Amino acid sequence: MKDDAMVVLLVEDNPHHAEMIFRLLRNCSIAHRIQHVSDGEAALDYIYRRGPYADDLMYPTPQLVLLDLRLPKVDGLEVLKQIKSSEDLRSLPVVVLSSSEADRDIAAAYRQYANSYLVKPIDYEKFTVMIETLGLYWLTLNRHPRH
Repeated sequence: MKDDAMVVLLVEDNPHHAEMIFRLLRNCSIAHRIQHVSDGEAALDYIYRRGPYADDLMYPTPQLVLLDLRLPKVDGLEVLKQIKSSEDLRSLPVVVLSSSEADRDIAAAYRQYANSYLVKPIDYEKFTVMIETLGLYWLTLNRHPRH
């Protein structure tokens, strides 16, 4: 993989949502590589290079994390808290993608320093526009520090 390749870590336990997001990002050719994990524990293992995710070539550092809130094993808010409490990871953009429109969930995500909170639309066309816009902004327009 080339050095400027954009990597997205998708943390989503719903296989239908994960497949749709994966397909939409691929179709608009924004992300060069999309890594998917389906629970919060695997997300933290990936981000912290533990266990099966220790190989940097197989599991490169993401430039963006797309994080669902309701996850098995470790809740999405806890994943967010651990990422943002780490000095080395604090600058990693984390976008919460949730079905919840509850003010308490939105406020909790921002209290843990989420970079953005997006509600997954039920309508496929709106979902498509949201993912394409998200990808365009975070992976093309937004500038990331070079590590």
